[in-house]
Amino acid sequence: MNLIDKNLLLDQNQEDRAQSIRDSLRDAIIDRRLGPGSKLAEAEVGALFDVSRTVVRSALQMLAYEGLVRIERNRGAFVSNPTPEEARQVFDTRRLIEPGIVRAATVRISKADIEDLRDHLILEDRFMNERGPAARRAEIKASGDFHLKIARHSGNAILEKFMDELVARSSLVIALYGRTGVSRCGHSEHRDLLDAMERGDADRACALMLHHIDHIEADLDLREVAAMTLKDALAT
Repeated sequence: MNLIDKNLLLDQNQEDRAQSIRDSLRDAIIDRRLGPGSKLAEAEVGALFDVSRTVVRSALQMLAYEGLVRIERNRGAFVSNPTPEEARQVFDTRRLIEPGIVRAATVRISKADIEDLRDHLILEDRFMNERGPAARRAEIKASGDFHLKIARHSGNAILEKFMDELVARSSLVIALYGRTGVSRCGHSEHRDLLDAMERGDADRACALMLHHIDHIEADLDLREVAAMTLKDALAT
């Protein structure tokens, strides 16, 4: 192997490791194990994964591109802390995108795809009936995964990738602004939506998806809060 080939192999290995770190951090953010505003120190991440800061920086840049991490000059990287307006934009975008995904999936969905989604609903029910923080995180992730599965069954890889980012951003918004601490991604609404898709009723499925997104957003408290001084904030 010549020097050029060795360098190419080294670059590929670093890229693979950066992707692996990105995936691990992304899962922790989506699962709400890393909350909005959490600092992601390059040195600490590098030590945990036994990689150089260069590899860590590459992973953080991937997450920044997806909107899950913000990088501040001279301060470092932090899990994104979306504003109320950014949160509204996430759900406005979902209202524009997901009905089209549902329509495409309804046209081409197979019996096996329907069974796959029904099996997933059983998994959601199981997490919903369990207690504790771990079960709660699993329930929220499973709810998001239901939407990703529909995107996968649409047959449009670009829309699937876009939905992956939107669901991740939604998880951040829910972590920050959710009133109840759950996704409110109602299981009965998932079933109604799937029933309409199985019947081939694309119009009904699209209407149910819009109602469903409204339901999720309704659980968020997106009111603007005026900044207070420390004295006022701690006053009885």
